[in-house]
Amino acid sequence: MLTVLGLTMVAAFMVVIMARRATPIVALIAVPVVFGLLAGAGTGIGKMIVDGIEDLAPTAAMLFFAIVFFGVMIDVGLFDPVVRTVVRLVGEDPAKLVVGTAVLAGVVSLDGDGSTTFIVTTSALLPLYLKLGVSPVVLTVVAGLANGTMNILPWGGPTARAAAALKISPSEVFVPMIPSLIAAMIVVLAFAWHLGLMERKRLGSIVIRERVLAGVAAGGGGTVGDGTGPSRPAGGAGSDAGSGAEDGALAPISGVHGDPKRLWFNAGLTAALLSVLTVDLLPIPVLFMIAAAIALAVNFPKVADQQEAITRHSKSIVSVVGMVFAAAVLTGVFKGTGMVESVAAWVTGVIPSSMGPHLAVITGVLSIPFTFLMSNDAFYFGILPVLSETANAYGISAAEMARASITGQPFHMQSPLVPAILLLVALAGVGLADHHKKVLWRAAVVSLVMLTVGVLVGQIRSERRVGD
Repeated sequence: MLTVLGLTMVAAFMVVIMARRATPIVALIAVPVVFGLLAGAGTGIGKMIVDGIEDLAPTAAMLFFAIVFFGVMIDVGLFDPVVRTVVRLVGEDPAKLVVGTAVLAGVVSLDGDGSTTFIVTTSALLPLYLKLGVSPVVLTVVAGLANGTMNILPWGGPTARAAAALKISPSEVFVPMIPSLIAAMIVVLAFAWHLGLMERKRLGSIVIRERVLAGVAAGGGGTVGDGTGPSRPAGGAGSDAGSGAEDGALAPISGVHGDPKRLWFNAGLTAALLSVLTVDLLPIPVLFMIAAAIALAVNFPKVADQQEAITRHSKSIVSVVGMVFAAAVLTGVFKGTGMVESVAAWVTGVIPSSMGPHLAVITGVLSIPFTFLMSNDAFYFGILPVLSETANAYGISAAEMARASITGQPFHMQSPLVPAILLLVALAGVGLADHHKKVLWRAAVVSLVMLTVGVLVGQIRSERRVGD
């Protein structure tokens, strides 16, 4: 019963979001509460939700102060040179812009933190998308795919979890998967190029239509088509491509400029922050708190200016942090009611013994939906050890199982349970449903390519028996 309720709960949440029946915050709270009560949680559902909030509170704090920090850096123009460089490289070509998005997101993803990647990528490139009239949804799709693919880096989280769960070295998991990582990134770049070509074609059609309409109007023939008049410029605030994106969380604030004398200080502070993030010196939320305080104090010496700087980004702070705490309701109920354990037991129980020799590949395929439906911790510490123990009887090593288990990360990173993806769509002013419609099937393809290449190069055996 718990298995059915767990899977139905996640499915119901996705349907509500995709059908636009409720905002993500409302769905993340209402759906789990209903299913938690159906599971018999009673008044105990309160403790489950509080436990979930406690688990995600550090993440919420990190996002709060990360938005403040990077918001200040954008306000003072730190990323302006990056924008100018990218503009010079991509020119007015949407296809080059979208490919550049994939490259930038992939490079920044080397720091292992999705939130930082999305903040930097969006703040640097969203103005270009709006200027050219390219749909911000393309930005979220490409950035999400690139970051999800790079998420298998040893310091990114999933690889370390898989290695810890199976008591092996992270390098033993990751290094053999480098060919898979390269192949997956090539697929991401191919998707980016294709999306860019489609945007180039769409924008070209808009320009042609505008010229035709302008010619008809100049000739005194009035408007044509459905009588709605000429379409707005591709990059204008009223275009479909940029709809809603003008409210992106980190959009530059008119009239806010940084002191050129502080440019190098801000660059050094940002570089130091990104460097320290990778060495585990202090908890990430604490690092962002300290960095945000320093950035505010140095760039805005007056208390009133500091308060104004925080207020400028309050809309995005409330939106993102609110979704994180709402997601805590879903994770808290999913874990507290025992649905996670029930789903894990069901997964391992439905695999017939005849499929035992193929458990590594099966694990890779299962990682696609299940890391989307549950947290990485639940999958890697709850399901993977059970599957690995079963696979051991067929001569499949723990390392192979771990490698297969991380191939679902491109799909996992699109989950509404991942705070970073909630941050990405908020920063770009894109609806989560719009993002999912374009990204999910592409993310599944990238994950399957990663798994297939792992099998082809022999790092994930498709069939292995004792004595091989």
